[in-house]
Amino acid sequence: MDTIVGFLSALFWGVVTFSVLVFIHEGGHFLAARACGVRVSEFFLGMPCRYNLHHVSRRIGTKFGVTPILIGGYAAICGMEDLDEPCAPHVLAEIHRRGSASTAELARDLGYDEEDVQAACAQLLSWGSLAARYTESDGPANRYYPSAYAAMPRDAAGNTIYDGRAFDHAHATAEGESWEPTMGEQAFFDRERSHTYLGLGFWRRAFILVAGILVNVFAGMLLLMSVYSIIGFDIPVNENVIGTVEAGSPAQEAGLAAGDKILSIDGQEIETWVDITSAIQAHEGEGALSFEVEHSGNLETMEITPSSEGLIGIGVSYERYHLGILDSFQLSVDYVYQTVAGISQLFVPERTMEVLDNSTSVVGISVMSAQAASLGASAYLSFAALISLSLGFMNLLPIPPLDGGKLLIEIIQAITRRKIPVRLQTALSLAGIALFGLMFIYVLRGDILRLL
Repeated sequence: MDTIVGFLSALFWGVVTFSVLVFIHEGGHFLAARACGVRVSEFFLGMPCRYNLHHVSRRIGTKFGVTPILIGGYAAICGMEDLDEPCAPHVLAEIHRRGSASTAELARDLGYDEEDVQAACAQLLSWGSLAARYTESDGPANRYYPSAYAAMPRDAAGNTIYDGRAFDHAHATAEGESWEPTMGEQAFFDRERSHTYLGLGFWRRAFILVAGILVNVFAGMLLLMSVYSIIGFDIPVNENVIGTVEAGSPAQEAGLAAGDKILSIDGQEIETWVDITSAIQAHEGEGALSFEVEHSGNLETMEITPSSEGLIGIGVSYERYHLGILDSFQLSVDYVYQTVAGISQLFVPERTMEVLDNSTSVVGISVMSAQAASLGASAYLSFAALISLSLGFMNLLPIPPLDGGKLLIEIIQAITRRKIPVRLQTALSLAGIALFGLMFIYVLRGDILRLL
C-alpha cells in the first residue's frame, strides 16, 4: 500500500511541477508572439489532444484550454513551420472570393495539382488565414487535413479575429462569406505573412524564441525570492537546545524532549550544538554517557547509551529567517549563475559524463518533487525554482529542436543572408531528438538505479 501511495504522490507532484513550468515557458512564447503582432491559434495546458476543455477568446481568437495529457503545454504560434508553396497567394485570394471551396475545385479551376493546393491550404491554415471545413469523408480532424476550406471573417482592412484590437468585429464578414481582397493577391498574401513568425525580422524572431527561457528564469528567481523574503527559510541554530527527538531513539527512551537544554556530557560543559556533537563523538564506544539536562524547568541527570552508529537520536533547533528584497535578489542571481555554470559543463568533454551522472529525468524529478512537497512550501518552491531555471537554460542549448538550436539557425541565416534548406533543418532537428533520446535513456537508467 505504501508503494502505491508513494507512486501516486510522485506522479501527482511530477505532473504538477513539470506541466506548470513548461506551461509557463510556453506562456513566454505566447506573450512575446502577441507583443510582436504574431497570431497564436491555441494555448493549452497539456499536450495536443482532440478531447479537451477550451474557450475561444473573442478578443484575439486564441483557443485557451486544457487537455487530459498533462505533460507540459504548448502555444501554436502561426508560421513557425517554414512552408512556402508557390500557389498559396492564388489559393488564398480565390477561397476568399468564393467564401469556401474544396481543394479539388481549386485545383481544377486554378490549374494546379491538387496535392500542391492541399499543401498551400495547410500552410495558410497554420497561418490563421483560412478556416477548415471538414466533411464526413475527411476522417478525424486531429489526423487528417480537410478537403475544403473557408474564408476567415475579415473586416474592411482584411484583419481577422487573430489580429486582436485591429479587428473590427462590427463591420466584418462571417466565416465562409466571400470577401474580395482590395490590395491585390500578392499584397494580400504578404500582409497575411506579416502576422506570422516567418514574416518577422531577425530580432523579433529571436525575442520570441528566448522569451520562454526568460520567463522560466524570471519565474525561478521569483520563487526563490518568495522563499527567502516572504515564506522564510529555516537555519540551524548553534545552541545547546534540542530541536527534535527521534521516536524510539536512545534519547527518547531516556526521557529527553524537544526544548530541553543540555548543560554537560560526562562532565564536559556544553554551550553550543557543536559542543554536543563533539562530546558524543569523543566518547563514542565508551557505553553510557551522563547527560546533565534542563528538562521542564528542572535539572536532571540522564544516562544515555548511543546507538551502534554513535547517535542518540536528537536534532538541532531551527530558526525561521527572512531576507530583505535586495539580499534575496542577490542570492537568486547567484543561484542563476550556479545553474548556468553547471549546465555549461556539458560542453567540457572531461566533465560531460559527470554532469549526466548527476542529472535526473522526469522520473527523478517526480520523486524529488514529492519529497520536496512533503518537507513544506519552502522546500518545494525552492525545488521548483531549480527545475524552472534548469528548464530555461537547457532550452538555450544550441541543439535543434530546442529554442537555442532554432536561435542558432536564425543567427546563421542572418549572418549569411541565406536560408538554410528545410530538409537540412529537419535533419538537424531529428539528430537533436536522437541525441536527447540517448541522453534521456542514460539519465533514466541512473534514476532507476538510484531508486532501486
